[in-house]
This record gives sequence, C-alpha cells and structure tokens, in this order.
Amino acid sequence: MSTFIREFVLRASDHANGPTITIKDSIDIAGYPTTAASRALADAPPATQHAEVVQRLLDAGWQIHGKANMHELAFGMTGINDFTGTPTNPQDETRIPGGSSSGSASAVGQGFVDAALGTDTGGSVRGPAACCGLIGLKPTFGRVSRAGVAPERTTLDCVGPFARDMSMLVATMAAIDPTFDTGNATCDASAMRVAIVQVDADEPIRAAIDTTIARANYAASHITLEAMHEAFEAGLAVINVETSRAFGHLVDTGMLGADLVARLRAAANTTAAQLEAAEQVRARFTAAVDDALAHADVLVMPTLPALPITIEAARAGTSVIAMSSLIRPFNLSGHPALSLPIPVEGSALKAGLQIIGRQGADETVCAVAAHIEAALKR
Repeated sequence: MSTFIREFVLRASDHANGPTITIKDSIDIAGYPTTAASRALADAPPATQHAEVVQRLLDAGWQIHGKANMHELAFGMTGINDFTGTPTNPQDETRIPGGSSSGSASAVGQGFVDAALGTDTGGSVRGPAACCGLIGLKPTFGRVSRAGVAPERTTLDCVGPFARDMSMLVATMAAIDPTFDTGNATCDASAMRVAIVQVDADEPIRAAIDTTIARANYAASHITLEAMHEAFEAGLAVINVETSRAFGHLVDTGMLGADLVARLRAAANTTAAQLEAAEQVRARFTAAVDDALAHADVLVMPTLPALPITIEAARAGTSVIAMSSLIRPFNLSGHPALSLPIPVEGSALKAGLQIIGRQGADETVCAVAAHIEAALKR
C-alpha cells in the first residue's frame, strides 16, 4: 500500500491501547531505517533510538502504526513518488495528495489511523492537509523537538500533526510537546480578534474564507501583509541551500528520481548573496507579521491559492511551485500556522483555511480553529 513505507504496530507495552498514529519516514523509529522514501537511502541502517517525538507518543500510550510514505527526501509539493508509490488523495484519487508529507495525510484521510506526524519546511504539513481535506498544524519553529528528524540542521522545518478533528489534533500536540496547554487550546475563542489577509487566490476560495469567518461570527478586519511574495522567494532560497547541504551528495548516485536531481542541482546554485538577501527578508517579514498580530489574535487566509491539480497534470509538467506561495512565508518567519478544511461553494472538494498566530501561541491558533470547526458543524 503506497500510503505506508512500512506497516507495523509499535506500543510501549503489550497493554498499550491508546490512539493510533503513523510517522513520516523522515522521523526515526528505533529498529527501522529512515529512508525518506528514497532509493538512495533504501539501504540505510536501522535507527538506533526513537526520535524524541516518537518516544513521547509511546510514553503517552499511543500505538504507532507504521512509517508513512512521502515525497522523496521531503523536497517536493506534489507527493508523487515513482519509487515508493504515490499515496491516495482521500478527497479525489485523481488529484495530487500534496507533499511532502503525503503518506501521513493519506493515512489519516482514509481512516487508517487517528493521527499522523509529518514535517513542514515549506508547507509540507499544511499543503497535504489542504489537498486531502484534513487539519494540519505547523507549530512555532523550535517548539516541538526535532531530535531524530532529518535533515539534522534546518532553520525552517517543524514536526507537526495531522488529524480529522481538532480534539485529536490537540491530543497529538499534548503528547509530543510537554509545554502544550490543552486548557488554552480548548478555551472559548469566540471573542478572538481575527484579521483576514488579502492574498492572490482563486475567487471561490477567497469567498469561502469570508463565508467561513462570518459563520463563526467573527467581525474580521481585512489587511494586507507586507513582503509576502518576497518571503515566499526567500523561503525558497533558504530551503534550497539547506536541502542541498543535507542531500546534495546523493545527486551523483544515480538513485534519485529525475525531479529530485533537477531540483537539487538547481538548489546547489543558490549563492551566498541570495541567502544573505533571504535572511534580510526573513527579518522584515517576521516584523510585519508580528506587527499585524499586535492588532489581532490570529491572521487567516487560504492555505493554498487553488484546489489541488490532478496527478496527470502534474506529470505533464504543470508547475506546482505556487502551491506554497501562502504557506512557505510562515516557515521563514517561524509563526505557528494551521490548515482547517472548509467547504467551497460549487465544489465537492474542501479547501484549506490557514490560521496564523503569534510565535508560541499555538494554543490560540488551535482554539480559534476549534471554534470555527464547531461553527461549520452547526
């Protein structure tokens, strides 16, 4: 089954009977190789110890059901993988599941597990969540441990959970983050201040955002956010440099997919000047987000600017880089960001509502998401 790299059940004890979860194959599980869904790493030795987040889940009584498939080396937005197979999009099997945490999203969306862990360097949790009609959270950068997660060095990547409902997502965060306050994450968020960020996205999706916020009875303001496009470009430069450092040595092995070879070769050409400019944008954009959040408790916008394209279109060469235009900037700034599925008029597919909060205020983001989820159910 292409949703999983390996299927197994792992418990802290024979009597553990907690929620079920699958783990992206860039996160170590002791006794199993961490291959990042790549032929080039297929012969990697088994991990000698669990990643810290995996150990925390086991200590909390969770059951780990296998390692989830992913876009090779976590360096792609489609989720298509010709080595390990392409996971099914539970909303529409003809469409891309999104990357790179494609298998994690697929497993939750198809009901195989209660939750999943992915990683998000340029939207790799929130993108698949939006594609597959799920909830996905990128925590504040550095809040959730990355010990035992590849790549080892990053200024962008975060471990984050997928779930079908907010109660399970909150439970997952409480298991992997000992500082997470479930009381604050489940508090009454009806009086929170919401600002809708005006962005370039398909009209039905922008209308869905406005309709959803109105249904939640939020009297939202509308704002623009300085340097969104520049932050997107800067995020690309940073991820290119950091991924090239981590995996560039695999290019000449002859064992990477053609798409990975092309992107890693291009990434290696990122200059020191481009990286320096990106860091300047990081500082400016982070300040702009912080300033906007001084006047609102959360910002909201679409997760993706359009509904996911078909696998056929992606294979035919349709560019998907714009998929990350609204999510990648918040990897650069480090703010917590969550994607919540919302209905779109005239479509059987749900889109993603992205909710961004102050750094460290992951619980506020979750509380607002739970309030909106409840409003949609009503």
